[in-house]
Amino acid sequence: MKRRKSLFMHLSNIRLLAKKFALVLLFLSAFVLMLVNKTDTAIIEKTSSLATDVVSPVIDILVIPARAVADVYDYLKELKQIHQENQELRRENRKLLQAKDRAQALEIENRILARLLNYVTPPEAKFITARVIAEEGDAFSHSLIAYTGDAKGVRKGQVVLSNRGVVGRIEQVGKLYSKIILITDINSKIPVMVERTRVRGILTGDNTPTPKMVFIPLEAELTVGDRIVTSGVAGVFPAGLPIGKISSIEKNNVTIKTFTNLERLEYVKIVDYGL
Repeated sequence: MKRRKSLFMHLSNIRLLAKKFALVLLFLSAFVLMLVNKTDTAIIEKTSSLATDVVSPVIDILVIPARAVADVYDYLKELKQIHQENQELRRENRKLLQAKDRAQALEIENRILARLLNYVTPPEAKFITARVIAEEGDAFSHSLIAYTGDAKGVRKGQVVLSNRGVVGRIEQVGKLYSKIILITDINSKIPVMVERTRVRGILTGDNTPTPKMVFIPLEAELTVGDRIVTSGVAGVFPAGLPIGKISSIEKNNVTIKTFTNLERLEYVKIVDYGL
């Protein structure tokens, strides 16, 4: 019994010494590492680089499954988006087909009505573009001079347009230049109508920037802002060409504001409608 107790005490002393030795060894190791880190960083950097070279391939291999999962997720997401786009395109295609059917039906109906009314389709228009080189704006006339060069087919009475509407008509034709009488000129008279109500009248110039609409029926319904277009009566101007809109209504004085700024024209289009 005494011998066992003595052996146990001996082992306890050995363990205590081992713990003390391990603690001292740990402190010495930390001190050595700190000393090496301060004195020779190259060793630490080399060790770090070596560890990086060893660990990086392992991480790269471990990332492969994650990348594959991410690629599959993106692919499925794109498939869902493509499916939604296809559904939307199918809906738009159905709408376009319905619109096409309606347009074809209207075209057939228009042909039938045209035959019933003995309607003659107007010829296709031909035009040339001319550069404005001078303008005449005074108390007696409102006109332009345009360079038409050696263009063939320019004749008196042809319609002159801008990119926004009617400008006037050809008054005189020379070898290289042509005179254009504007719709604001006092000598300009154009059959027009209100686009909304189809009420007809005559657009007449008075040498001011705003021509007037006259010869309007007394019971006509007019509203400021109504669009004014050519009526096609008399066969000089085809129907439907935009001119302007009503800017004011005072008894029988209906003033029109033209869509085109006639004071800042640089180029005009001379159109032959074959009328």
